[in-house]
Amino acid sequence: MSPVSKPSDFDLDPEEIVTAAVEIFQESGLDAVSMRSVSTRLGVSPVPLYSRIGNKDALVDAIADRVLVDLAPATNEGEPWDEYALRWARELRARLRRARDSRLILWPGRDAYVEASRPLVEVMRRDGFALDAAVQACRLLTWAVVGFGAVESGVEPPARGRRRARPGGDPAGVTPADAEVLFDLHIRYVIEGIARDAAAPAPRRRTRR
Repeated sequence: MSPVSKPSDFDLDPEEIVTAAVEIFQESGLDAVSMRSVSTRLGVSPVPLYSRIGNKDALVDAIADRVLVDLAPATNEGEPWDEYALRWARELRARLRRARDSRLILWPGRDAYVEASRPLVEVMRRDGFALDAAVQACRLLTWAVVGFGAVESGVEPPARGRRRARPGGDPAGVTPADAEVLFDLHIRYVIEGIARDAAAPAPRRRTRR
């Protein structure tokens, strides 16, 4: 005789599964998340998790979508695009640091990043950027922040080292204070490059004779 499924197996909602997975991730890290650990948390068999969520990769994607929802800060009326871009980048970094694991954040095509880009693109369009230039700039900023966050998640501060005049200049490692300065420099260089390209005259097209 085949085992009878518990009623809760049939009533299980995908959002409940993701909530349990996020709780385990926040408590013990991503390696502790599995179909079995989530089903144990919920008091059900692992079988319904596969039909409602999919495999482990799909579960990780669902955790990322939950942790990274609503990434973009609110816009302020009349705020110049470069000021908003810096604030946007800082907020994105702060949220990625909560994710704490590069496996959650290293996926530039995530819907969360696409949604986060919309207000930044709108602000840049308002300030005169062509659509393709605004999308390109937003993608550069997103990759800059995501890449920095992925590297930062694996950086350990130096056990000892000499104090350097230039933050991040110690071969022994990077302190948290150094990382703060390096991030702002990193993003400022990207924003300044975008602004410089936007101000440059468009190249003339060669005409065929």
